[in-house]
Amino acid sequence: MSNVEAKPAEVRCGATVDGARSADGPRVEVLTSREVPLGGPRAMTVRRTLPQRGRTLIGAWCFADHYGPDDVSVTGGMDVAPHPHTGLQTVSWLFSGEIEHRDSLGSHAFVRPGELNLMTGGYGIAHSEVSTPQTTVLHGVQLWVALPGQHRNTDRDFQHYVPDPVRHQGAEIRVFLGSLLGAQSPVRTFTPLLGAELLLEPHAHLTLDLNPDFEHGLLVDAGSVQMSETPLKPTELGYSHPGISTLTLTNTSEEPARAILLGGTPFDEEIVMWWNFVGRSHEDIVQARADWMTGARFGAVHGYEGDRLPAPELPSVALRPRGRVR
Repeated sequence: MSNVEAKPAEVRCGATVDGARSADGPRVEVLTSREVPLGGPRAMTVRRTLPQRGRTLIGAWCFADHYGPDDVSVTGGMDVAPHPHTGLQTVSWLFSGEIEHRDSLGSHAFVRPGELNLMTGGYGIAHSEVSTPQTTVLHGVQLWVALPGQHRNTDRDFQHYVPDPVRHQGAEIRVFLGSLLGAQSPVRTFTPLLGAELLLEPHAHLTLDLNPDFEHGLLVDAGSVQMSETPLKPTELGYSHPGISTLTLTNTSEEPARAILLGGTPFDEEIVMWWNFVGRSHEDIVQARADWMTGARFGAVHGYEGDRLPAPELPSVALRPRGRVR
């Protein structure tokens, strides 16, 4: 998905501190989202949880948009024209609806509930995303993963994977990246990551064994979920520092609950994010924008009816580095 804000902020993201949380720190931090329209008078609104001032990264996860359930007869659905990406992987995961994906690698695929589409931008890729005519309710998440420096200019790529569900203590879990509960995703990533959808039965109480080297985030989509002893409402994201080897989750409601569990080793590099680009400096972003506007580097997306997205104007000043989040 594109970040189609008219004036996107340039964000410098730094790693979290290494090791376990401090003794006086919170066990779970609660991050709230902000609403961002995807353009136009009938815009579909997304809820953006990452990045934000309080926390810019969870592992290499650097961007999290959560949208729907949207009645496409009201919102118009999703119609994101061809746009570029650099230095990242995009992770598309739906709860309902269907999205048609086309990219400059030549991929033509559909995003459907329970199926992972992962696109690697690397040095540069372009793609379009359009909800299909048969979609009535569109609902899902769009996530970005920052590529480490040695791989940030890797070749463009596209992977599709359908994970089998795993039953565990009143929950159905689909592991789309990394490993959990003996399930292992074959999808290639460039840093250690975890990504999984959790469906919890009413009043389900489960314990998950986690990699203590990871930091984790739990994005709640539906229901009321208690992460350790911290309650989370829909659209909230709970964050836990590295050093935690088990996580307890409880659905405290009478209805099923759903959440996305993200994890990864703390990302020890500083990155600059602006619009749809991830780089290491302001100059990287300037060059990527210039290449997109001149038609170089990213290739063409065939099959989309309409013009590609122009890049917004760059900010007038380069961003100064921020301190690391602790």
